[in-house]
Amino acid sequence: MTSGTLITVAPTGAEHAKSDVPNLPVTLEELVAEAVACEAAGAAMIHVHIRGADTKPTLDLRRLKDTVAALRERTNLVVQLSTGGAVTDLEDHRLRVLEAMPDSASCTMGTVNFGDDVFMNRWEFVVELHKRMQERRIVPEYEIFDIGQLASLRRLLDRHGLPAGGHVHVDLVMGVPGGMPGDPETLVAALRAIPSGATFSATGIGRTSLPVMLASLSAGGHLRVGMEDTVSYARGERVRDNAQLVSRAAELASVAQRPPLSADEARTLIGVAQSN
Repeated sequence: MTSGTLITVAPTGAEHAKSDVPNLPVTLEELVAEAVACEAAGAAMIHVHIRGADTKPTLDLRRLKDTVAALRERTNLVVQLSTGGAVTDLEDHRLRVLEAMPDSASCTMGTVNFGDDVFMNRWEFVVELHKRMQERRIVPEYEIFDIGQLASLRRLLDRHGLPAGGHVHVDLVMGVPGGMPGDPETLVAALRAIPSGATFSATGIGRTSLPVMLASLSAGGHLRVGMEDTVSYARGERVRDNAQLVSRAAELASVAQRPPLSADEARTLIGVAQSN
């Protein structure tokens, strides 16, 4: 069990429409402003999806590079880009995300039903993503939507070696319709399958956000929160902004005697080179 808690904020995602969630940060200016506020509230890493001028999800490389540069200029956060994008994004576009040279990037370990859609992650694609991150010294966060994907992670590491930075960090994404439930029993079961020496964060989608957060803290894990994962703060109360979610996570981490890690401490934890 680590003495501090890595808090990751996922401010935007690819699922919510700006028309439905007016306070969702979709422009570069909105995203950077949210990042600054979230860092002040206790976040150490930001998990980034970007939107185009039409507010819809995009993997435009120029926008990705501009986003990475702006976040590095205005914050000290570990910048993690999503290689998942939207469920309709093509594999070559998802691989090209790495050309923006973030500190970290997501690597989803298998295909999963995602509500009414299918989030496709073929084995060959996962291997290629892993290898390209090794070559570029980009630290992966292995996103796990179901427990069997942890077996795939062990297979990947056995066949293709440790990730950049030499440390394995996973994010248990729980509560997605079609994936593993967001409850303590499932989290405990997942921990039995995590590679030896790995650290983990947990993400609860929608109404599972609080149960997963509390279960992760009690098990020595880290936290991901943000409006990508929930737009409800409490029953009948909408989220005001991402900093509100980060503040609650930071308060709970402090109650658990594992206060939020700084961005530099997070870099050390997951193996991000300080000069990256």
